[in-house]
Amino acid sequence: MTAYFERLDRASFRATPAVQGAWNTAEQHVAPALGLLTHCVELDRDSRRVDDLRVARLSFDILGTLPIGVVDLDVRVLRAGRTIELVGATLSHNGRAAVVLRAWLLAPGDTASIAGGDFPTIPAPDDLESWHAEGLWPGEFVRTVDARRAETAPGRAQFWLRPGVPLLNGEPISSTARALSILDIANGIAPRHPPTAVAFPNLDTTVHLFTEPRGEWLGFDTTVTFGTNGIGLTHSVLHDEHGPIGTMQQILTLRPRA
Repeated sequence: MTAYFERLDRASFRATPAVQGAWNTAEQHVAPALGLLTHCVELDRDSRRVDDLRVARLSFDILGTLPIGVVDLDVRVLRAGRTIELVGATLSHNGRAAVVLRAWLLAPGDTASIAGGDFPTIPAPDDLESWHAEGLWPGEFVRTVDARRAETAPGRAQFWLRPGVPLLNGEPISSTARALSILDIANGIAPRHPPTAVAFPNLDTTVHLFTEPRGEWLGFDTTVTFGTNGIGLTHSVLHDEHGPIGTMQQILTLRPRA
């Protein structure tokens, strides 16, 4: 089965055609790259520690586009600590940084007795209809993702996603890295306007997780807002099949097409 990336060595990976983007089919969709960055941060953690720090926040800045080719990963500890770490990672192509990540890692603890929250639940995957990108988005990546969606209004939808191909063949991937490999697609599944009328690429993706994803499906309760000044926002409450697990935000640059 084709994966999104092939490992070349410790820090280099080749993107496959499965990452082909939607805004430009000659470029990578950034979603798998975010999963790859997350995976490399977790590998670095596991090479240095045995206390199972959890990835609690991931803040990605997208500095530019990526051709479908070889990328290099660099991971470094920015703030070491016994129970809290800040880790940075950079994904580059031909020496040019394309995506940078700052991730907070926290020590786990037993807080079951005080756990709770008021995020609304969403319908289960089997209760929603299949959604297909054909007619709205080009590119191979969006076709590798199994999607179930209920759109209630332009820019407002609840949906579930699961990847149809692995991030890397023959290499164990955490549930968090697996979820991150498709998470960035949310911006295009609940559009306020069709991409033929306005371009609305995101410049970042920031994820807060209070529970690690469980199961094969990742759920979204998503609202897309367009401002009056050329800036938009995609906001999602994230779910697994047991309930809410975190949030995601993406800032958008709005570019109406002539």
